[in-house]
Amino acid sequence: MENIDTLRYPIGRFQKPKHIDKGIIRDWISVIEEFPMKLNSEVHNLTENQLEKQYRPNGWTIRQIVNHCADSHMNSFIRFKLALTEQIPVIKPYFEDRWAELCDTKMFPVTSSLKILEGLHERWIYLLYSLSDEDLERQFEHPETGELISLKMNIGIYAWHCEHHLAHIKNAKSSSMNN
Repeated sequence: MENIDTLRYPIGRFQKPKHIDKGIIRDWISVIEEFPMKLNSEVHNLTENQLEKQYRPNGWTIRQIVNHCADSHMNSFIRFKLALTEQIPVIKPYFEDRWAELCDTKMFPVTSSLKILEGLHERWIYLLYSLSDEDLERQFEHPETGELISLKMNIGIYAWHCEHHLAHIKNAKSSSMNN
């Protein structure tokens, strides 16, 4: 059996670059922009049983991952808007593990989340492409760590988040677990 950390982080953990230039930001935005299409491509033909496959023992199902992405990306979009309209706002964290156990994440069809992600990412990408260099430096504070996170860094975190969960879904689809 694979190392559990490899299963949890199939593309590795997010690595903060020392320097973030416009090319890196453009690449990250492209990843975020393509995510809804790639996600839909991975899950659109899956059966209800296949949506229940997990990417690791005691991990989330494909259904939970898709619904989690809608929850997480809505929260991120709001955090961007808060950082753009307030001076270093303290964001509201949430317990994603608890949200993943709610019925609308654990049992509800993924179709709504795919629609949410498609529309949300259209708006988010429009916003991201409009950001000035000054906007990209704006920050929010995460209350659990006290860390200040710039919008340009958060773009990278969410590009990673997209690829991270796509890898989970691909792994779950190819896994012999829960066949």
